[in-house]
Amino acid sequence: AIGSCTFVLIAAYALHCLIAAGVGPLVARAQGAQDGDLEARVIGTGLLGNVGTWLVVAAVAGFGSDAIALALGLTGSTAEQASIFLRSVGVLGLPLALAPTLDAVFVARGQTGRMMGLQVSAAVLNVVLNPIFIHELGLGVAGAGLATVTARIPATILGLVWVMRPHGARVVRDGTLTRITNIGGPVAVNTLAYALVYFMLLRTAISPLGPQVNAALGIGFSALEGITYPCFLGLSLAVSSVVGRRLGAGQPEQARRVARLALPLTTGLGLLAGLIFWFGARVICAPFTHDQEVLDQAVGYARALAWSQPLVAWEALAEGVLLGAGASRPVFWLSAPVNVLRIPLAWALAMPLGFGASGVWWAINLTSLVKATLKGASAARGGWSGTRI
Repeated sequence: AIGSCTFVLIAAYALHCLIAAGVGPLVARAQGAQDGDLEARVIGTGLLGNVGTWLVVAAVAGFGSDAIALALGLTGSTAEQASIFLRSVGVLGLPLALAPTLDAVFVARGQTGRMMGLQVSAAVLNVVLNPIFIHELGLGVAGAGLATVTARIPATILGLVWVMRPHGARVVRDGTLTRITNIGGPVAVNTLAYALVYFMLLRTAISPLGPQVNAALGIGFSALEGITYPCFLGLSLAVSSVVGRRLGAGQPEQARRVARLALPLTTGLGLLAGLIFWFGARVICAPFTHDQEVLDQAVGYARALAWSQPLVAWEALAEGVLLGAGASRPVFWLSAPVNVLRIPLAWALAMPLGFGASGVWWAINLTSLVKATLKGASAARGGWSGTRI
């Protein structure tokens, strides 16, 4: 039930990215230009904007979680448990709504150590609270949602204190919100489209193959890609931060140099991730299920996607370059249409052509190749260095 909710949570995160993805490049430019007033206005407006995005998510989760669970193709107790989880995370999720913008500010400032500390502390506290809320307090799947939110509260409070220094936060009706959403809009829509694509994949190609394949996707997405993708994302965010600050300081050639220097490390990470997926899949996935068929499907997922990990790494680097410059529209146009292509391709490979779950996984691989090629070419051309935000 929780695994099937992953892409619904990504959709909620997409809405928060409407603000966070715009705050990051603007704060980086302000840092490079040493403009404390702009930084304060962007931070204050962004945090208030995320209160608004939380209210939207809370309303949808509060009144629509049952319908969302059924739309995912879930039935019976699985649908009921998914609905409970979504409602508890969505309605209480203000700390989760603020977190992406806090992270964006830390990345833009180059204070990634602070961001890491807050993320690790929230994750550790989540691990501690889950058995307490789920089992000792008898809250079941609702306890999992409550633990997720509660674990984020101390990190969010401390993050707010740090972000307010040294320039504070101000909300002024001067068009700052428009600047934020103009940059963040394409990123939010792209992330939402990604979530909706997987929603449709679950509906049309994965759930019809049986609950074992559904569970395998949840395990693979969380236990495998949940380990490797943050490595790609970390490098992407580092590049994004430096690119934004160098452009803010009027040093476009230094911004372009950052991307070139990051390419070998990115490639190495992608190859390492592929090796981990191929050789370590069974060892990593085994603790998450006692069902042999689920385990076999999760291993198949991992070994298929092992081939695309270098592509995912290169795509993350290209996105870091483009988003650091505030060039969010190319990211959208080079991502969303290709992601949508996954739906008919996965269905065709899995159903009429008879490849089953492997067809879905290879549809993901092929579209990853297309996206990495398109975004890499866009980043290499260098036109992003003249983007005005």
